[in-house]
Amino acid sequence: MMKESNKAMIYPRAQRADIPAMAEIRAGDWGTPEYWRERILQYMTHQLHPREALRPRVSYVAVERKRVAGLIAGHLTRRFGCDGELEWISVRPEHRGQGVASELLRRLAKWFVQRDALYICVDVEPSNEVARRFYARHGAEDLKPHWMIWKDIRRALRPPPHPRAERAPEKQ
Repeated sequence: MMKESNKAMIYPRAQRADIPAMAEIRAGDWGTPEYWRERILQYMTHQLHPREALRPRVSYVAVERKRVAGLIAGHLTRRFGCDGELEWISVRPEHRGQGVASELLRRLAKWFVQRDALYICVDVEPSNEVARRFYARHGAEDLKPHWMIWKDIRRALRPPPHPRAERAPEKQ
């Protein structure tokens, strides 16, 4: 069940000063903060190039009371014939279920649309059912075992259906 949305959350573009907090959040899911500090810095400064990535890229953070609560990053690409790729999305556990990830995804989707990049892919572990359900609720479909795709990222700009709204109505 989705918790109440936090009205104090803001969603600016990530800055270099945000990297330590972004790294801490990513390390909560995998790796170490040191690994992620270097990786995020290289990504943001165009020193790290994911396979078939093009130069345009962006990162956003969710910030509440000067504390980074989540992040998203993406870039234009030619991988799998896509126009863009969602590179990372992570939200601190205490902010999950509050719409933070959905708003971060909408920010990235708008960035893609502004660049006429509509066909967007994301690498997602087949066993990560939570992430796969999240992406599917926002319009993504399966592409390959490790990949999902938005045939039109503008679908992610619409509010996702409430999980209960997807159930068949009860017989009366």
